[in-house]
Amino acid sequence: MLELRTLEADDWPLWRELRLAALTEAPYAFGSTPAQWQGSGDREERWRARLSIPGAHDLIALLDGLPVGMASGVPGEGAENVELISMWVNPTARGKGVGDYLIQAVERWAAERGATTLWLSVMPDNRKATALYERHGFTDTAEPGGLLPHGVDRERVMAKSLAAV
Repeated sequence: MLELRTLEADDWPLWRELRLAALTEAPYAFGSTPAQWQGSGDREERWRARLSIPGAHDLIALLDGLPVGMASGVPGEGAENVELISMWVNPTARGKGVGDYLIQAVERWAAERGATTLWLSVMPDNRKATALYERHGFTDTAEPGGLLPHGVDRERVMAKSLAAV
């Protein structure tokens, strides 16, 4: 059974577990590295702060009771914009609708708060994630995304209108 759970700051150990798993399993998919969140970066107050972004909606997906995915919706520029961040699904749960479920939940939350556009950034060579987002109606905005660590390429920025959600 697939279910979602909304996280609060006190859920930081669970978020930490999933985030470190995501950064380790798919370092190519994130702007952060495992090293940035381990060692001196692995502090309770930092994890709590991540789950305390004002107005954010942090979710984990549970498949048969086990945490297998995560995503967050965070306010963007202006009340009409929300950004989908920290999206990841454990490889053991891919192809089982977990990513779809997380995206749809963030879309509903964003629409309920009055947002009209859902934005996201994806690594330009992450074809599987891009295909997932395109299936959900996201399109390339042609806006420059964040500069990648090597200083040459940028993240791909995609957006979706929430008018029909």
